[in-house]
Amino acid sequence: MLPVNKNRVEELIGGLAKFGKTEAGITRLAYTSTDKAAQMWLLKQIEYLNLEVREDVLGNLFLRRPGLDPNIPPVACGSHLDTVIHGGAYDGMCGVVGALEALHMLTDETLRRSIEVIVFRAEESSRFGFATIGSKLITGKAKPEKFANACRKDDITFKEAVKEWGGNLDAYEKALLKPGAYKCFAEMHIEQGKVLEETGNQIGIVHNIAAPTRFKLHITGMADHSGATPMGFRKDALVSASKLVLAVETAAINEKDNGTVGTVGIVEVDPGSINVVPGKVTLWVDVRGVNTESIQRTLKEIRQAVQGTARTDGVEIKEEMLTSDTPVALDEKLATQSEAICTEQKKSFLHMNSGAGHDAMHMPAICPTTMLFIPCKGGISHNPEEFAKTKDICAGIEVLAEILKREAQ
Repeated sequence: MLPVNKNRVEELIGGLAKFGKTEAGITRLAYTSTDKAAQMWLLKQIEYLNLEVREDVLGNLFLRRPGLDPNIPPVACGSHLDTVIHGGAYDGMCGVVGALEALHMLTDETLRRSIEVIVFRAEESSRFGFATIGSKLITGKAKPEKFANACRKDDITFKEAVKEWGGNLDAYEKALLKPGAYKCFAEMHIEQGKVLEETGNQIGIVHNIAAPTRFKLHITGMADHSGATPMGFRKDALVSASKLVLAVETAAINEKDNGTVGTVGIVEVDPGSINVVPGKVTLWVDVRGVNTESIQRTLKEIRQAVQGTARTDGVEIKEEMLTSDTPVALDEKLATQSEAICTEQKKSFLHMNSGAGHDAMHMPAICPTTMLFIPCKGGISHNPEEFAKTKDICAGIEVLAEILKREAQ
């Protein structure tokens, strides 16, 4: 096997970081012209690998290194290129660049199975309010109707974005992958937490992926003049919403021993004027964990707070469910293999769970799946300060390349 090329890894990650870069970080939302430009640039850089390139009707990209037997299921790996708003340069990119570098390392290997790198579209929820859309759709974990009309304010819908990209959401069945389409799937990713860094381990071997339950809480009070309305006569939707923000935090803290977390990431206030009592507020809530019972207890406590707040404050509160995924257990045989490879390569490792969702969480629907984590500085992610050392990225690539080699033989 060829050695990992640190310079090329740095150049590819650095090159991708230029697409969507601003003073406030990198904003490269799914299906945008910036997303397209980044992909086209990357394809140009890897022409030397002579990969077979195809794109499905949803815009997911597939890069194949042919094996000796093209008729048997290939081994797959990959990640995503889109970012959050004001994000960093390593989330997703490490997995894509790492997979491509692993293919380079296997250049001189004669392998029975093909290896396919997948670049999933719309992993981040920043543009359409839903995460991992591309991987959900191709694995049959969701229907396109769920996302078709999703959009942020003053933006086009998901269906329109797919069409603008050159795809066709109505023909999504052409993109569906059947169980057994791949022998296995592996994704390398920054941890997005600080466990590996603080414990001094190079590799995280992931066993379970937390599932997000996401919903909106629509609070309707009464918009009134902020000066002419006495405090005792108000139905301030933002005050009620603030109580629910704290209720989400409390409910999650009560389940912290089970690893469940809760976040209110977006607060929309209407009319949003300094001289008007807020009449309507929408909270976007994210609850996730690896323990289904714990998640349900958290949601129950939040809903009890919703009922209590509506009753005591005299406001109307409606829940709009966005997504409710199930925690995913990854393949234990592949995890054991990763442990053996780390031991052979003298790399320190830690068995762990993933608190963040990933495209890999949907792949078990069609094939055995594994994930590798590498450290990121301070555990910071979805932030311009997101950073991973090249030596850590390359360590992950070396493990990934060996996984691909063994599975493709």
